[in-house]
Amino acid sequence: MIFIEYVFIYFLGASIYCSLEILYRGWTHWSMFIVGGGCFLLMYLISGTTVPLWSKWLISAVTISTVELFSGLILNTLLGLGVWDYSANAFNIAGQVCPLFSLIWLLLSVPGIALCLYLRPLLQRLLQA
Repeated sequence: MIFIEYVFIYFLGASIYCSLEILYRGWTHWSMFIVGGGCFLLMYLISGTTVPLWSKWLISAVTISTVELFSGLILNTLLGLGVWDYSANAFNIAGQVCPLFSLIWLLLSVPGIALCLYLRPLLQRLLQA
């Protein structure tokens, strides 16, 4: 049953992320479905830990920024897809991550973790039925 739970969370997160990106910049890229779903699944796993709530937010933001860096190096640098470019932002790393977007991930982690904490018992009850 854990597999079904994680697949649901993955697809939910992918859908939410792509929707947010379309609202923010007017378009998304197919690869963001993969990356967004993975990030939300990681956030879901983080939400299940016993660390304080503020730590879950911070760990989530760092995790998302790390995924963004590595996926950006693959998608944008290695494959040349040009999905995003933060090179004009201050203190960026290889144009793939920057403090501004890490702060945005932190702010989005607050409702994201709250959603995960809400969904966890609900999904577990549904999947046990």
